[in-house]
Amino acid sequence: MAYLVTATCLFVFGSIPMLMRVNDLTGTPNFAAPLLYSILMACTGSGIVLIINWRGGPPDRIRRATSWCMGAYAAVSVALFALFMLGEAPVERLEDFDTYYATTPYVREMIALYLAAHTTSVLVMVHLCRRWLHSVKGELRVGLALMVTGYALAVAFDLCKFAAVGARWAGLNWDVLSTDLARPLAAASAPFVAFGFGIPYVVQRLRKPWREWTRYRQLGPLARLLRGLAPTASTIRMPLFSSAGVRRLQLESIIHDGLLTLNPYFDLTLRARSIADALTRGVAPEAADAAADAAMIVAAVEALRADPERQVITTSQGLQEGAGEDRDLVRISQSLSSIPAAGRPNTTREPA
Repeated sequence: MAYLVTATCLFVFGSIPMLMRVNDLTGTPNFAAPLLYSILMACTGSGIVLIINWRGGPPDRIRRATSWCMGAYAAVSVALFALFMLGEAPVERLEDFDTYYATTPYVREMIALYLAAHTTSVLVMVHLCRRWLHSVKGELRVGLALMVTGYALAVAFDLCKFAAVGARWAGLNWDVLSTDLARPLAAASAPFVAFGFGIPYVVQRLRKPWREWTRYRQLGPLARLLRGLAPTASTIRMPLFSSAGVRRLQLESIIHDGLLTLNPYFDLTLRARSIADALTRGVAPEAADAAADAAMIVAAVEALRADPERQVITTSQGLQEGAGEDRDLVRISQSLSSIPAAGRPNTTREPA
């Protein structure tokens, strides 16, 4: 969150109209310069802290590294304002402040400090992202690759700034590097860094709901088969905007209630025979178990429909052995499609 806030402030306060407004409101020419530099320090520092926390590790080490990083960039920000107050920058410069005041006492040191701190931070980010890039995959790898590209462009931005300021120190005029080349590099760097940070965050936030919806959809056939079998089952109307997790829990409750009702009708011999037949055909053990469970459940539903008085349930002395074991409900639900339609019971209810 801190990175998003500081990055947004950087874009807002980096515009020429906002720079002018800040100078007018404070009554100090060029006061927007140290303010913008401090926001830049906060943005780069929070980016390093975010990467440190993303990588994980011992909590003490993460806490210590975070404290050092925040303290260092806070000290740099304080030093920037102190140097600006000690120096004199009476002429407002909105586009070429760095080169115009490159030789002014104290302001010169402020410019050099912010460039050095920013260059250090982007080099650290490139190093951290490149090291981590080789040990991850998926959206995090894509994000790190984008960040490496963006921070590489930021390094080029700093080099242009350093070259222009250094030329001023040497009595030369390379201001074009700062005003005409560095600005496009910064503009090109920002989208890479923003998408690099944003893609992993967005994908991770969407992954859990997507998995819930996927499981909800996959459990549908089994839930429709078992719906209404439990004698005490009641239909619960789900709110329109219920989350996928809540809907998935409702389906699993329907399935478990139905399986519990069908328990006395389960034919474990049929299940064992189905597993043996599937294994002889070269079916994987997990798939064979799921297909056998599906066949046993379909047969149990047929048996229950043929026993409207529920005499088997009444005379049952307990649950059958093995009927309470954990099953892969998704595999069973998907295996129902392999059972011929003629072998399935009619689960549609006749009107009373």
